[in-house]
Amino acid sequence: MSRLRTRTRPPVALALPALLAVAFLLLPLIGILTRTQWGDLDTHLSSPGVVEALKLSLLVSLWALGLSLLLGVPLAWLLARVDFRGKPLVRSLVLLPMVLPPTVGGVALLLGFGRRGLLGPWLEDAFGVTLPFHTSGAVVAATFVAMPFLVISLEGALGGLKQSYEETAASLGAPPVRVFFTVTLPMVAPGLIAGAALTWARALGEFGATITFAGNLPGTTQTLPLQVYLLLQDEPEAATSVSLLLLAIAMAVLIALRGRWTGTPVARTAAEVPKPVEETPSPLPPGEPVEPAGNFHRDGGRWPLHATVTGFTHLTLDAAPGTTIAVVGENGAGKTTLLRALLGLTPRAHADLVLGGTDVTALPPHRRQVAWVPQDGALFPHLSALANTAYGLRARRVPRADARREAQAWLDRLGVGHLAQRRPAQLSGGQAQRVALARALAARPRLLLLDEPLAALDQTTRARVRHTLRTHLAGFGGVCLIVTHDPVEAVSLADRVLVLADGRTLQDAPPAEVTRHPRSPWVARMLGRNAWPGTASADGLALAAGGRLVVAEALREGARALAIIAPEAVSVHRDRPGGSPRNVWRGTVREVTAVGSRLRVLVSSPEAPDLVAEITPEAAAELGIADGVEVWTSVKATEVTLVPL
Repeated sequence: MSRLRTRTRPPVALALPALLAVAFLLLPLIGILTRTQWGDLDTHLSSPGVVEALKLSLLVSLWALGLSLLLGVPLAWLLARVDFRGKPLVRSLVLLPMVLPPTVGGVALLLGFGRRGLLGPWLEDAFGVTLPFHTSGAVVAATFVAMPFLVISLEGALGGLKQSYEETAASLGAPPVRVFFTVTLPMVAPGLIAGAALTWARALGEFGATITFAGNLPGTTQTLPLQVYLLLQDEPEAATSVSLLLLAIAMAVLIALRGRWTGTPVARTAAEVPKPVEETPSPLPPGEPVEPAGNFHRDGGRWPLHATVTGFTHLTLDAAPGTTIAVVGENGAGKTTLLRALLGLTPRAHADLVLGGTDVTALPPHRRQVAWVPQDGALFPHLSALANTAYGLRARRVPRADARREAQAWLDRLGVGHLAQRRPAQLSGGQAQRVALARALAARPRLLLLDEPLAALDQTTRARVRHTLRTHLAGFGGVCLIVTHDPVEAVSLADRVLVLADGRTLQDAPPAEVTRHPRSPWVARMLGRNAWPGTASADGLALAAGGRLVVAEALREGARALAIIAPEAVSVHRDRPGGSPRNVWRGTVREVTAVGSRLRVLVSSPEAPDLVAEITPEAAAELGIADGVEVWTSVKATEVTLVPL
């Protein structure tokens, strides 16, 4: 079935000027095509002067391209990745040759590099190099006007590349130069190729700066554009033929780029778009060998953790080897900032970090042996699943064969070994997340940081991968921090639960303690409980959101506390209940959701905060529960647990 396209009919007031603009740009090109003497084209282009000028133009443009790549690529990276004083000025200097009249650029080059310029006399005395009226001068002039195209194109590509790829590579042990050549450049290759093509084409067509700075010497500085200028005076027909050649080269470059320079997406055919592999159960191999505790790494080390974090996130963290800590808290609590501080990747917080008795605070991220799995996995799209998993091992100079063998073993353990040769674009979200997890585990870290590692998995796959992860973490000689919003992950994977609020530690306790006595309303709700903060008074708890709650426990008057009410402790009635309940409110059903074999009913009341009750489907049918229905809710005083704050 074909997809229907909506066609917009442009207003005449806009369409007419647009057509005139196209005609204005097209007419000179048509002039070249109509005035070219096609019968003499071969003669004109094969004349000795034109051939010599063409060879010189190719030589100069290729040298200019090489210089632009050597100088422009680092400059583009600096502008895209580093904040420094004077950055707008540097960017203006990059753009200046694009808006400067070429002859003015040539004069500036003379005053800078000429025999009487600022640097020219030193170059001549020290190295015997004279740039004006020499082929090297033509190269300098072409580089001056063409390099901005490369810098601007590559800076745009780098700006669109998420830094999580480079940060993840650093956490796997790759030093900055390796990250640049193995991750950054391959991922911005289209922008680099587009900028290089435009740079070469601009250098090939350079005229004004070349003739002003390097002169017009046949065989030395007389490039093809200068040859056109000379032919116009004596042989205009030959000048038209040579102009056609330059026009054809320029059009070929633009057609090859297909909009990459302007950022226009390149249309891909259906055959070119990779298809993700369908998520399949792919159970873990039966009898899978699991490394025993202490053999998680080949060096069999044990690395306790001590960290003092200051800045936005402010806490002290100590953990014994083999400890898994779940980090929970609402959005903005500082969970990801904590992980990035331990990695040394954020100015928002600073971590004094000691692993296994070794202070790694002053070490760069790639030398800390702290592996990280970000929320999106950050798999390198240009590498296969196997190469991704082996990346950290190769960064630590493990031989290729050994690295690939160990990487394949980790992929097998996580049930994605059959996808080893697939690229990330050919994986489903769950498969990609498992590969990212295998990559982190294979890197032999001393501290493992997982930022919602199972969030992209479906429930069945999540349970299987959770079991596999728990099995391998049992033999991990370091400490693992897992940021999660899933209470099952927090309870089943972690030895401790660290609750953050506004960058501070609100609670740090075993999962059972946090489950029984959560000190955060957000955590209580995450665990499926009603949580109402309030202040103790003589007759109960004055709720912060309004209303009063009668409780069985006695607290010092004025003490702040969190009232925890389990959903199953809330009774729902169509009429006002009698009997023993001392907390009774009238409200309206706002939402009904299914949780396993039971239903959760959200009730809003003007007399108390929103309350969640858990009932059976049979009870809901008997009561006629539906959105908008008026009901009564009740909670016994003995069913309320108070947690002092």
